[in-house]
Amino acid sequence: MNNVTIREENAMAALELMSGFAAPPQWLIYLPSTMSPCSTSLLPGTLEHPAEAFDYFRKNNVKQVICEEKHMGSRAVIIVCRDVSSAQKRFGTQEERSGIIFTRTGRPFFPQGNYETVILSYLQQAIEKAGLWKELDTDWICLDAELMPWSLKAHELIQQQYAPVAVAARAALNAANKTLRQAAQSGLNVKALEEKYQRRQEMIERYERVTQLYNWEVHSVQDIKLAPFHLLASEGQVHIDKNHLWHLAQIQKIVDADASKVLFATAHRVVLLDGADEHDTISWWEEITGAGSEGMVVKPLDFMAPGKTFIQPAIKCRGREYLRLIYGPEYDESEHLQHLRKRGLSHKRSMAAREFALGIEALERFVNGEPLHRVHECVFAVLAMESEPVDPRL
Repeated sequence: MNNVTIREENAMAALELMSGFAAPPQWLIYLPSTMSPCSTSLLPGTLEHPAEAFDYFRKNNVKQVICEEKHMGSRAVIIVCRDVSSAQKRFGTQEERSGIIFTRTGRPFFPQGNYETVILSYLQQAIEKAGLWKELDTDWICLDAELMPWSLKAHELIQQQYAPVAVAARAALNAANKTLRQAAQSGLNVKALEEKYQRRQEMIERYERVTQLYNWEVHSVQDIKLAPFHLLASEGQVHIDKNHLWHLAQIQKIVDADASKVLFATAHRVVLLDGADEHDTISWWEEITGAGSEGMVVKPLDFMAPGKTFIQPAIKCRGREYLRLIYGPEYDESEHLQHLRKRGLSHKRSMAAREFALGIEALERFVNGEPLHRVHECVFAVLAMESEPVDPRL
């Protein structure tokens, strides 16, 4: 891409955040980009649908895509080294640690407890058993992953933003239904209103169910699930020259070698556009989202698709019930959908493109042995761009 410009006020916010809350700077070699949803669907009762994601890539002359199940957790960047001495040598740290797990904003994922140490140990053992240290000729690996449950990092958000919606709705609906029953008993014809409020009651129940799906108690590290999906970099290599099947195959080797069963592989399907694969994959998307999955991510099979203009590296397509959590219990009522279909995606997609380029540039600078301040130039820029105003529901 061309040069990426960062606004001064956004850069100042990023530097303040990094100086006060970030993980140790030696480890901050990458931050992941945001991701745009697919264009709005015009199907009845539907805001997002795989057909729009397929259509985007088809219009950009991409012939083959890969669809990966989207996990409802928290994004995690993981750097795991063969041992402590390897970490100290490559990352210039004096700490007695062999890796790190941090959030998409560069903060330690586990500021307290020993979960990080245990998970890194599981990864080290699995990578050793899978033979990847030798195969990749490296003492360290950078992974992009999703860590679950969602409540592990979002407990406060759930308690302050999502749970109160259900509590308030139940209180209001109970009062409304009581009034409607009294009206019916007094002889008034309130059947239409009763049916309307019954639908609202069902929507609230569905909203509560989807909230509970992504939350479970964590009493030990065995209650955590980790799904890596990119093997981003290792010594001397940034692996953007391999397609996504290669990345998932390396991850599968690690998962197969993991004795803890904390790690698991991401379900996926390769789709040849304009073929029968599209219909089958839409059915698969409907099946997994109906069972509680967040949705899927559609990507060109190549990590970076060639084209005259920048092609989005990934488009998310979220399920109907997950969107109920994001947009509200009654979002799929026709009057609400009519408004939501006017949402604009251009700014989100511009951010995704710029952040993706910055993230890869940061990794390439690190792998090429450039000074840390040159790596941080890109990493901080990704964080600064997250300060730009954009609808957080996208």
